[in-house]
Amino acid sequence: MLKVRKGDLVQVVTGADRGKQGRVIATDPERCKVRVEGVRMQKRHLRPGRRGARQGGIVEQEGYVDISNVMLVHSGDNKPSRVRVEGQGGERVRVFARGGDPVPDPKN
Repeated sequence: MLKVRKGDLVQVVTGADRGKQGRVIATDPERCKVRVEGVRMQKRHLRPGRRGARQGGIVEQEGYVDISNVMLVHSGDNKPSRVRVEGQGGERVRVFARGGDPVPDPKN
């Protein structure tokens, strides 16, 4: 079970984008990377007629960030917190390390 899921609110804790918060757009569990909106913006040069972009040109999109460089944001105080997985009632539940509150389900 990944501790960070699509739709979670996370904060970047290291790197050039340190301090930025955003929602997780996509996860890549094999490479342990996540894509966060507004973080690690990259420019792609597209030719006309490719992938629905009929005009072509330069498109900005988010790049992948290593999952170890982001932390979930605790909804109570809006600060980053570590997450652990606990078994409660036969289910595995994500829980904030600070306070022990359960992590709310992401709104996809």
